[in-house]
Amino acid sequence: MARTKEFDPDVALHAALELFWRQGYEATSMQDLVDHVGVNRASLYATYGSKHDLYLRALDRYCELRGIETMTTLNRPGPALDAVRDFIRSYVTECHEDAESKGCLVTNTATELLPRDAKAARRVDIAFGELEAALAGTLSRAQQEGDLPPDKDPRALARFLVTFIQGIRVVGKTDDARRLDEAVDQALSLLA
Repeated sequence: MARTKEFDPDVALHAALELFWRQGYEATSMQDLVDHVGVNRASLYATYGSKHDLYLRALDRYCELRGIETMTTLNRPGPALDAVRDFIRSYVTECHEDAESKGCLVTNTATELLPRDAKAARRVDIAFGELEAALAGTLSRAQQEGDLPPDKDPRALARFLVTFIQGIRVVGKTDDARRLDEAVDQALSLLA
């Protein structure tokens, strides 16, 4: 007779996500995961596979949740350009409010595991591509609304903003996150 799981895999995955996000992949041991998640080692392996498999599942979950937030923000009612501006500024706000300097799990993955981890690299590439597509779509809408000049290329602007956001995430982990406010104002001036 098969045993039933004595824990909720979604709750455990969320706990693992939080730990990986706070400590990083390399600094998190299986014992850290066992202690933090509250599930024995054998059950973690049986449910998620290796530590790396668990990390990738946690990263997938993070991307799923952030993707929903992104689409909600960028597709809100009202002027599309305001949605983009508010979206970019929200990253700075998150940095100012991030007492643990966790940053973004996708950015953390890119700086910690790439280029040597092909599976992680693929997920980072997908996450950046989805963010770029979401921004390009909203910028195209802003152009249709007449708020973004017709000579601006929404796809190129979106690519720049994705790159800029990753810089926000890295600089935001420093003690001098205040410098981000000026940088955002400068970057957003490109949308005028």
